[in-house]
Amino acid sequence: MKANRPDYILALTIFLLCLFGIVMISSASIVTSQERFGSNYYYASHQLISLVIGLILMVITSFIDYRFWKKISLTMFLATLVLLIAVFIPGIGQAFGGAHRWIGLGPILFQPSEIVKLTFIIYLASWLERKGEGIRDFSVGFLPFIVLMTVLGFLIMSQPDLGTLSVIIGTAVIVFFLAGARSYHLLLGGMSVLVLLGILIKAAPYRLQRFLVFLNPKEQTLGAAYHINQALIAVGSGGLWGLGFGGSKQKYLYLPQAYSDSIFAIIAEELGFVRSLLVLAVFIFLAVRGYRIVKFAPDVFSRLLAAGIVTWIILQTFINIAAMLNLVPLTGVPLPFVSFGGSSLIVTLAAVGILLNISKYARTEKMSI
Repeated sequence: MKANRPDYILALTIFLLCLFGIVMISSASIVTSQERFGSNYYYASHQLISLVIGLILMVITSFIDYRFWKKISLTMFLATLVLLIAVFIPGIGQAFGGAHRWIGLGPILFQPSEIVKLTFIIYLASWLERKGEGIRDFSVGFLPFIVLMTVLGFLIMSQPDLGTLSVIIGTAVIVFFLAGARSYHLLLGGMSVLVLLGILIKAAPYRLQRFLVFLNPKEQTLGAAYHINQALIAVGSGGLWGLGFGGSKQKYLYLPQAYSDSIFAIIAEELGFVRSLLVLAVFIFLAVRGYRIVKFAPDVFSRLLAAGIVTWIILQTFINIAAMLNLVPLTGVPLPFVSFGGSSLIVTLAAVGILLNISKYARTEKMSI
């Protein structure tokens, strides 16, 4: 296949979104940063380092032929499963707030659950391509898919990390559908997920409390509903045009995780409803541009891989913003390219590089527009 130019418009949009993220992190984290580290820009500077690393990886993966990832898909996926287990090994895994989600190697701290989002999508695309029409068969396609999701789900929920699992399951189901899965298999899978969700809620009462808070956040303003109430106060305080950049009141240790998972609430508070809509518009533009690459991808593997990457980013965006608006129960997933989090930013940018490489081999010259 002849390579064309990659989608530079997509790349530029994501780069500008990352810069916007650093600006908002610098504002949202200034109080916490000063209190914990004696520097106003500790989190912003660390995010900038992660951005540089992520951009380097994005450039590298954009030059690697996307078919290379198919050759090592199983090895990469198994390696990240090992990393998911390693978070529980004393001396390697790091626990914070009762969650075992991090691996510490000297000064380096990263989340394997962020890496597995990418390696699983690569493996799933490769696996579904090999199955071909076999994915329409219950025992050949659907049952192995469920087993695969169960193993991955068990490892992630052992940490626990329901937010990440939600993103992975949602992405996997859409890719499975695009690969040609039968509708009633997906319906059966959806029912299974609901049953599993009920079991998970029963196993951990705090999840039931989160769901009840989602239904009635005013019931416990200083209890379990504190986080979402502070987020809603931030969003409501912003009005149409916001309090101005740096003018947030919620970042003064009222809103938890103001610079990471809750950063959209700070954006709404400081920039207002109108400019928050512009942020949403950028993500919608990324979705349109990304699924355009999916539409014109040169083969089955690249189409499923591109679909997985775009769906992952957009689904995670929806969950993050919807949680801040109390449209879905509160869960801890970062806003792609904007929230503080080195592992998330670096891995997502590496995935964007793969998407850009696929765009080089689009089956139409329209992709260069």
